Amino acid sequence: MTLEISGLSLSRGGRPVLRDVSAAFAPGSVSVILGPNGAGKSTLLDAMAGLRAADAGTVRLNGVALADMPHRERARRIGYLPQGGEVHWNLRVHELVALGRLPHRGAFAGESGADRAAIARAMAAADVAALADRPVLALSGGERARVLLARVLAGEPELLLADEPLANLDPRHAVDALRLFRRAADAGAAVVLVLHDLQAAARAADQLLLLADGHCLAQGDPAEVLTPALLAEAYGLEMLVRQDAEAGLIVAPKVV
Repeated sequence: MTLEISGLSLSRGGRPVLRDVSAAFAPGSVSVILGPNGAGKSTLLDAMAGLRAADAGTVRLNGVALADMPHRERARRIGYLPQGGEVHWNLRVHELVALGRLPHRGAFAGESGADRAAIARAMAAADVAALADRPVLALSGGERARVLLARVLAGEPELLLADEPLANLDPRHAVDALRLFRRAADAGAAVVLVLHDLQAAARAADQLLLLADGHCLAQGDPAEVLTPALLAEAYGLEMLVRQDAEAGLIVAPKVV
């Protein structure tokens, strides 16, 4: 499921948020969108999910414009994990995760064997199977974040979009989440994450897209994008970047 963005521009409240952004995201890869606050990262992810209409440009899945794709087909193909992890209904964990299967079921159809198997796999992968009968609103922020991730995984999307999926997770579960995204990519999905953690991006991504002020400054592999010059341009901050034999690419702000 190849996602292609061409000349995308988008405004909110009359203010330009994205300016002529073009990029491509291939199946089997993990891509990370980086940039400072206000750079347009979440807005770009919303457009990639078909949740925001662009002023100009197109977003295409396998050559088909999202605007021309039936809503149900789009829901089957795209899994979207928004930022914040809000839950408005106090469902049991299993019930919430099962919502990820709705696009795959006919009207008024119950859960099939395939649905139940996908839900079980997703809950085990996100380490929430033990929480199956707990009310979602009784969970901690980190537990809730993992449940919402399980809901997206249950849909087995071909394009998986996640906005700040590591927020509220402790180090162990953050690493587990990155491994889950890698496994989804290895299974053939195109995975696109928005992250603030430059180090996590350097370790997890096959390619990076660096935004600043709504523009795409660079797209490429981590070594091409995480350079002191590009990071200084994007963040207005001097960064130390070096290769470590064991840890790989290390990125950190320079502390004076």
